[in-house]
Amino acid sequence: MGELLSGHTTLRLGGPADRILTHQDPVTWTDLTRDIHRSPAPLYVLGGGSNTIAADAGFHGTVLRIATHGIQPRTLDDEHVELTVQAGHPLCDLVAFSVAEGLSGIEYLGGIPGTTGAAPVQNTGAYGQQMSDTLTRLTAYDWHRGHRVELSPVDCDFGYRTSIFKNQPGRWTILTITLVLTRATYAAPVSYPHLADLLGVPLGVRPPLNEAAHGVLTDRDNRGLSLSTCGPDSRQAGSVFLNPLITGEQAQAVRAAGGPVNRSHSGKLRASAGWLLENIGYRPGTQIAPGVHCSSRRTLTLTAHHGATSTSFDAALRTLADRVFSATSIQITPEPRRPSTDTTLHGAVFPFPG
Repeated sequence: MGELLSGHTTLRLGGPADRILTHQDPVTWTDLTRDIHRSPAPLYVLGGGSNTIAADAGFHGTVLRIATHGIQPRTLDDEHVELTVQAGHPLCDLVAFSVAEGLSGIEYLGGIPGTTGAAPVQNTGAYGQQMSDTLTRLTAYDWHRGHRVELSPVDCDFGYRTSIFKNQPGRWTILTITLVLTRATYAAPVSYPHLADLLGVPLGVRPPLNEAAHGVLTDRDNRGLSLSTCGPDSRQAGSVFLNPLITGEQAQAVRAAGGPVNRSHSGKLRASAGWLLENIGYRPGTQIAPGVHCSSRRTLTLTAHHGATSTSFDAALRTLADRVFSATSIQITPEPRRPSTDTTLHGAVFPFPG
């Protein structure tokens, strides 16, 4: 019996893996890949486990945990500093470091759980900033070619909560990312009303960098967006659905019902997945499936309780998606990832799910 994946995911669900390897020292990467290539078993690459639903039956293959840490700064000029960050470094620690150093560009990404290496996969974003805004390159291991590569932002094909790593799972494992941040006393302009209200500033104002970063953490706590270490909402995987793309006709219907409609960076219309769930009657604390509830703070986060299994969590996701579609004809897509053993190594090296 292998080590349980429930000990490596924030939902604390999941059966045993055949073996779990931990990558902590960048120097050992070559030996580690050589060992993995010798095995015909599927491989799943795991970061912090904050966006993962591991199966009750476990994973019949090798799980590779990326746990490398480190930030290497390099001054480019009077205004810009380059940070090269190991993929296993916690994203929240990277944000805190940048703010402490007086660097703007990722200050609104504070409080997001998971690793830095997971951020490009999801193109992690919040409060108007996203990882692709400041990322200039990354290094990854190409499992198809069997060697390390350097990729540019264009190579990564970034979009709303997506990238080439998410759309082609099985090709690369991210090892480091490089960002270019700007020396600044003030943060980027505030673009979200609830954050502006908390900070006591009008929309479009640039608040002091430290105040903005602290305000983000407070706002996330107030709205149940933080990952608690204890209490009824501690076993979770964050927001479980992406904000869906909608048509112009669907946007009119959402607005008529009092719901928000936003435009993505590419100009496409999106509805709020949380509002859609609440509009059809779901509320914080609602039980969706055995052991699975909406969190006590927000509907869009599902939490695991006594009796929960990965199977019941998946059932809850299907129930919510089906009911939203039945009521609105809008399809909402689950965000958490699942380890798969459908193919062998070169088709199943999954990027960081969190």
